[in-house]
Amino acid sequence: MNEHHYLACDLGAESGRVILGTLRGRRLELEEIHRFATGPVPLFGSLRWNLLGIFDELRAGIAKAVAKGVKVEGVSVDSWGVDYALFREGAPLLAPPHHYRDARVDAPYERVIGEGHGETIFEESGIQFMSINTLYQLIAEAEANPELLSVAERFLNIGDYVNYLLSGVPRAEESLASTTQIYNPRTRSWSEKLIRLFSLPEALFPEIVPSGTVLGPVREEIAPGLSGAKVIATCSHDTGCAVAAVPAEGEEWAYLSSGTWSLLGVELPEPLINAQVRAANFTNEAGIGGTTRFLKNTAGLWILQECRREWEAQGQAFDYAELNRLAESAEPLRTLIDPGDERFLKPGGMPGRIDAFCRETCQPVPETPGAYVRTILESLALLYRENIGALTTLTGRRIARLHIVGGGSRSRLLNQFAANATGLTVVTGPVEATAIGNLLIQALALGHLDSLADLRHTVRDSFSTETVTPADAALWQTAYDRFLTFKTHA
Repeated sequence: MNEHHYLACDLGAESGRVILGTLRGRRLELEEIHRFATGPVPLFGSLRWNLLGIFDELRAGIAKAVAKGVKVEGVSVDSWGVDYALFREGAPLLAPPHHYRDARVDAPYERVIGEGHGETIFEESGIQFMSINTLYQLIAEAEANPELLSVAERFLNIGDYVNYLLSGVPRAEESLASTTQIYNPRTRSWSEKLIRLFSLPEALFPEIVPSGTVLGPVREEIAPGLSGAKVIATCSHDTGCAVAAVPAEGEEWAYLSSGTWSLLGVELPEPLINAQVRAANFTNEAGIGGTTRFLKNTAGLWILQECRREWEAQGQAFDYAELNRLAESAEPLRTLIDPGDERFLKPGGMPGRIDAFCRETCQPVPETPGAYVRTILESLALLYRENIGALTTLTGRRIARLHIVGGGSRSRLLNQFAANATGLTVVTGPVEATAIGNLLIQALALGHLDSLADLRHTVRDSFSTETVTPADAALWQTAYDRFLTFKTHA
């Protein structure tokens, strides 16, 4: 039986991993080689990524993989979207990249939207409006640091930038480029109209390549033991990898990539860009094989992560399993929030922000960590229901089941709430969908798999899933009606 080995370098907002994938026939096995913390670094009033520190951790993980003595054929990096690095020849990193939650984008975003550019931006990009998008980050950069942009030769989003450090080939992979709100999904190229409208330096924009492009061999100085291994731009966007690994069949399904963010959508053969989609603030991101990830990007477990950080700072340390147990014993549907409220997007003081929302909506304030967690998880589930409804209206598709993948799928409580709130059968897993997608797209690029259908068949053969059926329909309908009364964001 043929055996192939690949390395997935998976970068998330809380942690990064190097995972060794072994494909034997049509079965994939995973081994986590190295894990490390990521997260923002406060620096002179801004939030930054320690990108070179992250790269050093990846090199350490690659070295551990080399020490195992297997012949690695491919390496690929995936990351969150929108953030970027600026560089030029002889200066591989001009400044520590900003974190997408940095407040520098707020004023430029509000001004651009206030000037009436929204229709043009959406018609060109098909991307939902969020202040974190690369477009507003680059506008903020041009206003605050014009001298930095003047010396930069290129920008690359984070996953593509690390692939560049590994290969020496600077390319923008289209799934990650599509998160910028400067990419045109119809032409599958950068939007010249938006670049000129906002006076962005045209030379900054790198060549775009399709998902699954072989960039070239790993640079010898990076990993001497990876001789012959290819650096592959799989889906450099982590959600693109995760959706590729959804173990679905047919068309009557939606996906939820559950983690720091909740990304809920369907897979379409082409972009869906019209006034109704813009009003609903849905997005068209590029997927594997020219598909479109038509989705809504909303707050996810970030709200819980921030509460956990706050409690830990106060001397109450909980792991996520314990928090889920505490939530399970808390009173059901007592207090709800709107996870899309902008107050929940920024770091710091999250329990207090929940308290303020509850007081404003005349609801009881949660009194224990378990009550806070239950409030967050139940509210996220109700948000999923709202977005499922919008998906069916916008696409005309019937949705019979919801596939939940990613780290958030570990929460059986949230999975059950999602089934209860939406009334859909929920299929959970695989948890490591992002890394699995990364590894199997490498296999596809190297000719070891034949198609996206073959890739998903391999996922189904290799990893178990769980099925969750909905319950308590009347109770959740009442909760949803209450949820809608204080929604502040569509």
